[in-house]
Amino acid sequence: MKSIRRRRDMSTDTEQAARTSLPGLVEVLRKDLPASLVVFLVALPLSLGIAVATGAPVAAGLIAAVVGGVVAGLLGGSTLQVSGPAAGLTVVVAETIAQFGWAGACFITVAAGALQIIFGLSRIARAALAIAPVVVHAMLAGIGITIALQQVHVLLGGASESTALQNITELPGQLLNLHGGAVLIGGVVIVIMLGWRYLPRRIRVVPGPLVAVVAATGLSMLMPDQIERIVLNGSLFDAIGLPEIPRGGWATIAMTVLTVALIASVESLLSAVAVDKMHSGPRTNFDRELVGQGAANMTSGLLGGLPVTGVIVRSAANVRAGACTRASSVLHGLWILVFAVALVGVVQQIPKAALAGLLIVVGVQLVKLADIRLAHRTGDLVVYTATVLGVVFLNLLEGVLIGLGIAFALLLWRVVRVAVVAMPVAENGNWMVSIDGTCTFLALPRLSTEFAKVPEGADVLIELSVDFLDHAAYEAIHDWVRQHENVGGTVEFVEMGPVRMDTAAVGPPARIPTRGMLDEVLAPWRRTARRADPMVTGIAKYHRSHAHAVRPHLGGLRDGQEPHSVFLTCADSRIVPNVITNSGPGDLFTVRNVGNVIPADGSDSSIEAALVYALDKLDIRSVVVCGHSGCGAMETLYGGAITGTELDTWLANAQPSLNRFRAGHPVAFAAAAAGFGSVDQLAMVNVAMQLETLYTHPVVRHGVEERGVVVSGLFFDIASGRVVEVTVSGIAQIDDLGRRLPAKDSAVQPV
Repeated sequence: MKSIRRRRDMSTDTEQAARTSLPGLVEVLRKDLPASLVVFLVALPLSLGIAVATGAPVAAGLIAAVVGGVVAGLLGGSTLQVSGPAAGLTVVVAETIAQFGWAGACFITVAAGALQIIFGLSRIARAALAIAPVVVHAMLAGIGITIALQQVHVLLGGASESTALQNITELPGQLLNLHGGAVLIGGVVIVIMLGWRYLPRRIRVVPGPLVAVVAATGLSMLMPDQIERIVLNGSLFDAIGLPEIPRGGWATIAMTVLTVALIASVESLLSAVAVDKMHSGPRTNFDRELVGQGAANMTSGLLGGLPVTGVIVRSAANVRAGACTRASSVLHGLWILVFAVALVGVVQQIPKAALAGLLIVVGVQLVKLADIRLAHRTGDLVVYTATVLGVVFLNLLEGVLIGLGIAFALLLWRVVRVAVVAMPVAENGNWMVSIDGTCTFLALPRLSTEFAKVPEGADVLIELSVDFLDHAAYEAIHDWVRQHENVGGTVEFVEMGPVRMDTAAVGPPARIPTRGMLDEVLAPWRRTARRADPMVTGIAKYHRSHAHAVRPHLGGLRDGQEPHSVFLTCADSRIVPNVITNSGPGDLFTVRNVGNVIPADGSDSSIEAALVYALDKLDIRSVVVCGHSGCGAMETLYGGAITGTELDTWLANAQPSLNRFRAGHPVAFAAAAAGFGSVDQLAMVNVAMQLETLYTHPVVRHGVEERGVVVSGLFFDIASGRVVEVTVSGIAQIDDLGRRLPAKDSAVQPV
């Protein structure tokens, strides 16, 4: 029966997976079709505006939108990303057209697409995401400023200049000779675009860019002045033309191809990452996304279209409109194709000033105040500013390279640096030299300066806390130590970091993670030689690495102790109270015995003395009993084993725990529901029974009634490394925020 049921379950899972991976026609019609219409209305004016901004034929923007929707939508690795001509490529495409002509630019688009396919097949897509986000944000901001500077001349009724500097210097003259009709039309578009977000939601169902362009086009038809409009020669099919190999040096062509491919790839991948954060559907396959983008660019270039990339504006509109499959992107491309073929006359009525106003808003919106604030908070404002200025006043590639160079230099300065401080630590002339960070040859000047402060003959303590130590820095430290000792001084090392001086010269330098240092401190000591005394070896390591760090904390405990809790636990070597409670010296008054048992008759004078001393002498306000999983004492008790030794006499004190466990203690039921085995259930019941014993103990009862002493129980699950709270009637998980949760509601279960 179980076998049959399992096969039925597998069959049901297979059918369900098929239904989720192959969406039905009803789902496409109900969700993707309406979403595709919304994306179509958003993409249409933007595609036209970007084509005008680059100086390409207007139809090139429509061709790229169709190809981006259909080809990238079908082949790409992102389910909901929408591709097409993007503002992020406007500047580099405009420069490419100006240098190589339109047909040559199409060839470069094809070559860039082929390079993207190579990127995707090489599985290096995620490497493109390693570019510092501040550089990408600044690149987009620089592109936005460049677009705005270009289009403001068009909005004023003139023509944009070839460089940002010329656009700035020629702006005063353009203002003196502005065209009133163009300014009015562009102003209407800007006002509608900026104010659209403040309108009611039911009105904002219609995309703001479409409303702005339609309103401006209608206004232009009512104006008596002659308004410059878009020129579209023939239908979309008439604009299709084969690319031509550009004239010029192949090095320049190759660099341009690489630039277009890299920018298009990075923008697509970053857009895909952003889209993934907006929905809970399938995640993006980045390598496949690059292949799809490359195929789209090759197709667009062969048909005479602009370069294609993933566009966050259209993709966000797609997600917000409720799309659930890639059918929405494909359909939006088909709607643009139908519009471009059947309604060419409508496109030709759109004023250039309307698209200029649209592009100015789009460009300004690429400069995000949130990105600037983030760069300021993270200390990357110089990278952001340099990248923006480089993109605006030089060119896109040089600006990005400048930004990456400064970002890398800033990274080196932050990561590969070391703090070296030499200072006297006592009136008797002792000195301490603290070396903290990443110690490389770059630290040699700093090491030399600080070592020079130490007087000859002084007793010196070198506190070494580094995660990387190269041979040059090692030699500098070693040579100074030798020289200082030769003139009568003494040097003692305290090595607190993961890197040690005695290993720096035996092999190539390597960064050792802090986890290795934690493992060394917390993990059980492992013998490295048969004759090594583990206790002596451990003490030596403590003296070298941790004694110096512990010493300041012990200074205040020299004359007395003020622990906050009595911690009564098992003598098992796997239980380290200070580790599982994250406490330090002087925090816990620890009492240990086999099985963490408190004899109810008070026959153990050691426990009695500890409780009296802790509660009456030290005024401790918390008493904790802690059991653990895999307890040998509980296993012996549960199995009824007789050893014929004093262990039998001692475990007789825990017999009441076994009796209550067998009678059905509520703690046992709670532990069983949480997935713990029988011996661990008994261990938890034993903790609960010790709590009951403590509540009846005269000293503890008096402390509870008079001073508010708190009695609590814990259980340490060794396999998972988690601690469970045990009460007299149940158990609760303690989450990472210190909240108590019922065991069944916690993700932590026994391993």
